Amino acid sequence: MQIIYGINPVMEAFRHGSINIEKVVVAPGRGGEPLRKILNLAREKDIPVEFKDRTYIDRLAGNKSHQGIIGLCKAFSNASVDEVVAHRHESFKNDLILILDGITDPQNLGSLIRTAHCCGANGVIIPEKRAVSVTGTVMKASAGAAQYTPIAMVVNLFRTIEYLKKKGFWIYGADAHFNGHDGAWPSSYAKEICNHDFDGHIGLVMGSEGKGISPLIKKGCDFLVSIPLMGNVDSLNVSVAAGIIMYEILRKWEAVGGPRSVVAVERGLVRCRSSYGKQQQKRAN
Repeated sequence: MQIIYGINPVMEAFRHGSINIEKVVVAPGRGGEPLRKILNLAREKDIPVEFKDRTYIDRLAGNKSHQGIIGLCKAFSNASVDEVVAHRHESFKNDLILILDGITDPQNLGSLIRTAHCCGANGVIIPEKRAVSVTGTVMKASAGAAQYTPIAMVVNLFRTIEYLKKKGFWIYGADAHFNGHDGAWPSSYAKEICNHDFDGHIGLVMGSEGKGISPLIKKGCDFLVSIPLMGNVDSLNVSVAAGIIMYEILRKWEAVGGPRSVVAVERGLVRCRSSYGKQQQKRAN
């Protein structure tokens, strides 16, 4: 049983057709128009609502940031890699996939999923081991975006990257500490984001804030990219960095007549009215 909590995640679960909520639990005294909308939706869908004290809800949610409401639904269902590839935003001519290496903080994963969704990415790929999976905390941090974003969990991230290359993707790795040529990479590969063209289908790899991208995954990247920083702190939050790079990709795509970088926003979330086209660009030699 999957537990989601917070006003926005529960509301989005009702709005998302594939999420099957089986029960809603509310803390006494919780009010407001958003809650009334949720209760009305529950009544329309004949979903039971229980009122329990906050101690009970704290225990179910595993924390106290639930806003007095939780939803019990079937366990989260991961997508396949091919489903992620097929989930291109209808406004885009190319694919954009966010690949996460070693993200262990559920707040960061939720924020990254939200960022990917709002940037119109196909979806997100995460590893099965040494990384957090989609939990109630992740759902809440994503503000409901996890319910609209295909998320694939893979056993071997390196092999998945090699598979994406065969499907026509260029793999870019974000490296906060990559300053120039380190001996393992030709200097032409080490560029700030403003100096990349970002042509074609793109897989963007983001690593953990502490360790960055693992050495093996870094070797699988076609390019390493960095964000120029002006202050004394030498790195950004991983979700912030992902958003900056993805919007730079969209800006470059628009500059060459590609997809528009400004997309419709409704209820704070980009509605990914995706086309499941099978057209793939052949990988350049």
